[in-house]
Amino acid sequence: MMELNIQLFAVPFRKVSKTRKRMRRAHNALTAEGTTTCKNCGAVIKPHRVCPKCGTYKGKTVIEENA
Repeated sequence: MMELNIQLFAVPFRKVSKTRKRMRRAHNALTAEGTTTCKNCGAVIKPHRVCPKCGTYKGKTVIEENA
């Protein structure tokens, strides 16, 4: 007798609808975490770093701008 090497996999009983698929994926959106706003100029910066636009850190001017 001939042997068949057939593997049976789990197959969904019904097609997953577009709505159900999109509801499942609704929580997969990427979010920009780890950013704060500069208290002096309002620019978006990484926390615990000098603001590259105005040069302040914790309310003190660290880098002077030459104008």
